[in-house]
Amino acid sequence: MTPSVISLTTIFAIVALGAGIGFLAGVHRKMDLEQWTVGGRGFGGLLMYLLMAGEVYTTFAFLGASGWAYSRGGPTLYIMAYLTLAYVVSFFILPQIWELGRRHGLQTQADFFVMRYGNKYLAAFVCVVGIAFLIPYLQLQLTGLGIIVSIASFDGIGRTPAMVISVVLVATFVFAGGVRAVAWVSVLKDLLMVLAALSIGIGIPYIHYGGIGPMFAALAHAKPAHLTMPGATTNLGHTWYISTVLLTSLGFYMWPHAFAASFTAKSGDTLRRNAVVMPLYTLTLAFVFFAGFTAVLAAPGLPNGDLALLTIVRRSFPAWFLGVIGGAGALTAMVPAAIFILTAATLFAKNLCRSIFAPAMTDQQVAKVARATVLALSLISLYLAIYSSTTLVSLLLLGYAGVTQFFPGVVLGLYWKRASMRGVFAGMVAGVATVAFLMLSKQDPFFGFSAGFVALCLNFLITVTLSLLAAPIRP
Repeated sequence: MTPSVISLTTIFAIVALGAGIGFLAGVHRKMDLEQWTVGGRGFGGLLMYLLMAGEVYTTFAFLGASGWAYSRGGPTLYIMAYLTLAYVVSFFILPQIWELGRRHGLQTQADFFVMRYGNKYLAAFVCVVGIAFLIPYLQLQLTGLGIIVSIASFDGIGRTPAMVISVVLVATFVFAGGVRAVAWVSVLKDLLMVLAALSIGIGIPYIHYGGIGPMFAALAHAKPAHLTMPGATTNLGHTWYISTVLLTSLGFYMWPHAFAASFTAKSGDTLRRNAVVMPLYTLTLAFVFFAGFTAVLAAPGLPNGDLALLTIVRRSFPAWFLGVIGGAGALTAMVPAAIFILTAATLFAKNLCRSIFAPAMTDQQVAKVARATVLALSLISLYLAIYSSTTLVSLLLLGYAGVTQFFPGVVLGLYWKRASMRGVFAGMVAGVATVAFLMLSKQDPFFGFSAGFVALCLNFLITVTLSLLAAPIRP
């Protein structure tokens, strides 16, 4: 058998196993709207950990992080900082969000805004913005999957066919099993992810340089600026680093899927314990960085940094192991893609279609519309993934800049009674508009600051000012 056949067979076996787990997750369960979206609110510590890890550690972590280590250098380390701080934020806000979800039967992020501020148009705006910025994140997963299968198959399968096949599988098991399917596929995905990260992070530097220390010594000697700020860039300095860490750590659980995942927990304490142990999983990213930094000298001249990890793996390991890495990478794309599609479809059906256009819709009708929306969103993201050339990390930062504009409305809604609907709505609109203007006019960074952080500061200023000017709420 040729290396291409061996690798492809291994990838297909892993993907088929993951898809089978996803299909079986919904067997013998009535998939009503509550079960489909929040899993009956019964996930314990282990399943909650796996679900959160499945959402967090995506193609971005697998290819984007190593790609930026290869092409950007020092600025890449923002990833380790923001993930750790994000769990600190989650320790304080997610249990409160869960309690409100249990008390009021919330299923989506937009439900929270309806419950707290009592305005369906604010919730509809949250819905539209959430879907709009989830699509680049979904596009990121499909783009990454195309890269993974193409390189891991020794170019035996093109990127486009790989993305088409994955979209069909993802949409099918989301349709059948909902959030429970995603959580159970995460079990296999996380085991393979840890195996892959440790193997390549230790093995690749050893094969090419004799160890991690000698690899960094060689890189520091050949390209000393690569390991400092702004690395191989001209504008990603310390100001960008700090503002981006703040933006992404505050926005981490503002993603609609991550926010809604808190409703699946069995209790608020489950979420607190999860916040304590999740940073341990972040350690695996360091090994992904090692592979990217090794490729700087061992595989120079790649046209796209996102190709670095799998290119160096293909040069360093036998075909069967490349297939294992490719299969693990494929699941890191499919699992998050599934939860993104599920979340966006539920938002569209429940908080836009029913809330604004058809208030008489039943939960069963909402579930049907949501399932139909799964197909539409899958096709839109597939089209963008095929015809866009944006890097994986750039897609992620675009999404973060948008969804973090929800943070003032959420945190002030939890802890400040004076927070008003008009203040939150105006601040959010200003923040999203600023993000769109700065990003589309290519002014990111803006005077050294992350564009999303600039928008967030303006958002907070407007929200607090208008809330203070509003009549105080009587006790």
